[in-house]
Amino acid sequence: QTPAQRNMADKVVLHSYFRSSCSWRVRIALLLKGVKYEYKAVNLLKSEQLSDEYAAINPMREVPALEIDGVLLTQSVSILEYLDETRTGAAPLLPSDPKQRAKVRQLTEIIASGTQPVQNLRVLRKHGIEHKMEWGAWAINHGFEAFEKAVSETAGKYCVGDEVTMADLALVPQVYNANRFKVDMAQYPTISRIHAALVELDAFKQAAPEKQPDCPPDLKM
Repeated sequence: QTPAQRNMADKVVLHSYFRSSCSWRVRIALLLKGVKYEYKAVNLLKSEQLSDEYAAINPMREVPALEIDGVLLTQSVSILEYLDETRTGAAPLLPSDPKQRAKVRQLTEIIASGTQPVQNLRVLRKHGIEHKMEWGAWAINHGFEAFEKAVSETAGKYCVGDEVTMADLALVPQVYNANRFKVDMAQYPTISRIHAALVELDAFKQAAPEKQPDCPPDLKM
């Protein structure tokens, strides 16, 4: 390899949108793992993800996509697992106990497979953007009813015990979505308690939408 090729292989690039919950999960993981990365914004509202240029990066035409270790990865949960398997020295995202690992994955998938995809922008546009508030709230309530029941049995300080796991990375962005869609979070006391603890952690603060370079000025805090 030439020095330029080595630099390209060493460079980490995250294709992200500030308010994308899937990208947000990955941003938290990169920060927890201490991985420095370049941020490449993909504006979903301007449909930049639908371009042929971006489809060459991610054929699903969605974010995130992560260039790391000379490979290009998509799908946020797969990315989280890869980061955990290759950056083992800091902040494990999955417990060592197989039963606890399964519980973390279960909670993660309630959001990543069963909730967020049903209320994402592509579905809202297909269903009718004029119905987005009603539809989004319905989808999130459906998922959070299941999550609240499951997490009540596994929670310590965070979703599974007292250490941050992949499930926590999925939860925080979904609570943000819930607030956007006017979900009554008083229905979900365990979720609300865990969320309040997580958003005090530095990596979660730095990964938040208002901290991203593509966040519009009027939404920055």
